Amino acid sequence: MSLRHLFSVGALLSTALAHPSTSKHHLHPARLLSSRDVCSGNTASTRSEWCDYSIDTDYTTEVPDTGVTREYWLTLDDVTVAPDGVSRSAMAVNGTIPGPTLFADWGDTVTVHVTNNLYGSTWYHSHFALQAWQGIFGGIVINGPATADYDEDLGMLFLNDWDHQTVDELYITAETSGPPTLDNGLINGTNTYDDGGYRYNTSFTAGTSYRIRLVNAAVDTHFKFMIDNHTMQVIASDLVPITPYETTVIDIGMGQRYDIIVTADQADVADNFWLRAIPQSACSENDNSDDIRGIIYYGDSPSTPSTSAYSYDDSCDDETDNLVPYISKTVEAESSTNVEAASVGFNSDKLFRWYLNSTTMVVEWENPTLEQILAGNTTYETSNAVLELPDANVWTYLVIETTLAVPHPIHLHGHDFSVLAQGSGTYSSSVSLNLSNPPRRDTAMLPASGYLVLGFETDNPGAWLMHCHIGWHTSEGFALQFIERYDEIAALTNETRLTNGCDSWTSFTEEASIEQEDSGV
Repeated sequence: MSLRHLFSVGALLSTALAHPSTSKHHLHPARLLSSRDVCSGNTASTRSEWCDYSIDTDYTTEVPDTGVTREYWLTLDDVTVAPDGVSRSAMAVNGTIPGPTLFADWGDTVTVHVTNNLYGSTWYHSHFALQAWQGIFGGIVINGPATADYDEDLGMLFLNDWDHQTVDELYITAETSGPPTLDNGLINGTNTYDDGGYRYNTSFTAGTSYRIRLVNAAVDTHFKFMIDNHTMQVIASDLVPITPYETTVIDIGMGQRYDIIVTADQADVADNFWLRAIPQSACSENDNSDDIRGIIYYGDSPSTPSTSAYSYDDSCDDETDNLVPYISKTVEAESSTNVEAASVGFNSDKLFRWYLNSTTMVVEWENPTLEQILAGNTTYETSNAVLELPDANVWTYLVIETTLAVPHPIHLHGHDFSVLAQGSGTYSSSVSLNLSNPPRRDTAMLPASGYLVLGFETDNPGAWLMHCHIGWHTSEGFALQFIERYDEIAALTNETRLTNGCDSWTSFTEEASIEQEDSGV
């Protein structure tokens, strides 16, 4: 049996943002999760305030204690969907793709109960094989202060690529002959294809300002996002509040998130406007690149817009130059620097594998990292791709570079990181690093034929995965893990829960003859 028929949902709360899709999926009705009332004092004209706190509060050191626990129940099922009018098999959370949004307030405790009607081992987006792109993902909204005022929160807006084959079928192509060209894309889980499907649409009221939470949840597509004739004010990136800036076009790589504010000030121009997610041919291949669109309308109902897109350069860039964290942080001198060269080649089975310093990551299902640590193990297999960070509260830098003309969205679990440098060509010590309040986020682009320099402080003990957020590349081994403050991890781990989970997994894989086909992450 293939691992791709199993389910494991990872509650990766760092992949935040959200609102349930109201688009039609030919599924049973979603069990919608309602948003809470925001903190008193947080109004359309005082979004910077939050109870006794504000946007000026350093959220890395001070957090409200609300005393509130929010509980959610998620049910996972195999489904047949037709988000663009063409049916295919997929997976859904509470009957919808995207899954329901999880709402909380800053300082709340969140408990998520998962009922798994699929078979396998459970772990909100799935981090098991390619299941996230089968449909196991959803949004999270953690209410708090903002760096700009707005009237209404429209919640989540997911941007996805989509194909009429499953990702499991597509992976066979990806690992034998390279990334496949995808059929279409979706906006909040819906689009048209030929004469079928539905456009995403939402109404604007003239003079109202709207917060929209963008997420690129694609398997292998870098988007340019825009709303014709409208200007966007960007207020956050990957959960980090930033000094607001205005733009008409946003670059958004896989795994990245942006909070934007759009003011409905174009009613005198037209009643209907295109909202566009445009795959960038510099790094993405899609057969429907010009038609991944939704509709913004003023009035009672939408109709087909006649508006034109903003001009843009086809590229797979980051928004780095525009990202100024609102809470300023200075990066200190590093205590260690690791340099990783990314490359690709064939393994002994003639399948594509990605390498960092000649190592393609393959985790050991029967001997996971946390279990090794609890057993007192201090040496690891090369294929575990371990970088050790033993010292507390020091800065470590990571350089990833590549000579290949392929950009990669690099994502780190367990931390925000500071983007110290990005550029083309070969990295050297002469490269100038930005240490004065550089952009902070958890997903940044490694440029094609270039380098990316990241820095973070060792303030969170654990085993933390870093990987390319192109789904094919993660499965093909483009990943490594940091073991941070080894001596403290065991005391922070629920050994009984870990052991029970591992025992159940081992028993199941033996009984069902599960084969590991990819990196295991």
